[in-house]
Amino acid sequence: MKNRYLIGVLGWFIFLAAPAVLGQESTGEEIAGEESGFRQYRGEVLDAETNDPLVFATLSLSQYNISTVTNSEGGFLLKVPEEISEAVVEVAFLGYETRRIPLLQFTPEDNEIRLEVSVTTLPEVDVVVPRDAMTLVKETLRKKGENYFDNHTRMTAFYRETIKKRRRNVSLSEAVVTIYKTPYTSLRQDAMELYKARKSTDYDKLDTVALKLQGGPFNALFVDVMKYPEYIFSEEYIEYYNFYFERNTRIDDRLIFVIGFEQKKHIADPLYRGKLYIDGEKKILTSAIFSLNITDEQMASRMFVRRKPSNAEVTPTEVSYRVDYREKNGRWYYGYSNALLEFKINWDRKLFNSVYSLSCEMAVTDWEANESGSLPRNRERVKTSIILSDEAIGFSDPDFWGEYNIIEPDKSIESAIRKIQRQLRREERSSPGLTP
Repeated sequence: MKNRYLIGVLGWFIFLAAPAVLGQESTGEEIAGEESGFRQYRGEVLDAETNDPLVFATLSLSQYNISTVTNSEGGFLLKVPEEISEAVVEVAFLGYETRRIPLLQFTPEDNEIRLEVSVTTLPEVDVVVPRDAMTLVKETLRKKGENYFDNHTRMTAFYRETIKKRRRNVSLSEAVVTIYKTPYTSLRQDAMELYKARKSTDYDKLDTVALKLQGGPFNALFVDVMKYPEYIFSEEYIEYYNFYFERNTRIDDRLIFVIGFEQKKHIADPLYRGKLYIDGEKKILTSAIFSLNITDEQMASRMFVRRKPSNAEVTPTEVSYRVDYREKNGRWYYGYSNALLEFKINWDRKLFNSVYSLSCEMAVTDWEANESGSLPRNRERVKTSIILSDEAIGFSDPDFWGEYNIIEPDKSIESAIRKIQRQLRREERSSPGLTP
């Protein structure tokens, strides 16, 4: 089977080396300052009954193609051009009733939005229940030309990747990218340009290694299952899975079938397991959540680790993905994805191991038709081999993003940035060779 190579493309490559080899953290100023011409609104999205935060809920001004996503604490930051005042904000989360709130009702801070759980009923008479789950999945993949964007689109997206040592943030890189999305029926790969990027890393917390993630935004983009089914559900590999119906749910008035899948027991190589959320009437994949079945730790290590110290054994313990799609005028498109890789490092002559996690997420925050189908020149494109932390600079400018929508940082990330900034300032004062 060739699947091990496909997983390597869909997944990540980790580089481990001594920090001195990788160089010092940049403390340079960003190029952009505060930009006028927009309003921003902060708040949180909660479950109306339990008050639990709703993670990865979408807020969008669908008539203007502007959107953002809540963070892991349910918090959001939405930026809207000043000339827009009469818009309606749609707040959506899988399994909950979508709320539509006039923008005029929002305040700059402390907006609290509560969503009600959708009540699931039996399928309507006009919804034909497929005879088996695999048939539904195959038909959904076959109908992507009817249900997803069939034209070239230029998307603005926010990307973030985070490295943690156990539960402590030690490195953060962020970027605004332009995605040149090709039609879902096209075999041509999407292209990207890097517009802005920044980073912050505390090498002291990384022990004797510094970690780098190869692939950058492509790690998130390739999770678009409908655009890149060959990485998980190619015609060959789809037969290696068992598909089965789980509970149903709803998005507004649409019945959503929840399809579970896992590799067949006789398949030795690691495949995926997870859930697909499919519109029962129109056969549309609205979300997918899945993870790699790590059956062979040594094989998993070979898949994801590109370079490591000779005295270290690196073992992935979890590899998981999520993708959410959004709808515009009856057509669906990639809206958000995230990926997580957790692994442990066992060192020779050390009693305790080190546990790290690498995570990345990307959200489309604006888009427009790319009628000419133009693509950036080769030298301007983001390469699939990019290491974002090598391209980005420091966190010194708090107004770096200006009018661009971003995913609101978690409190733990904000705290990590402040600590790293303080450390860098101390290093600047004690090292005359560094630029103040």
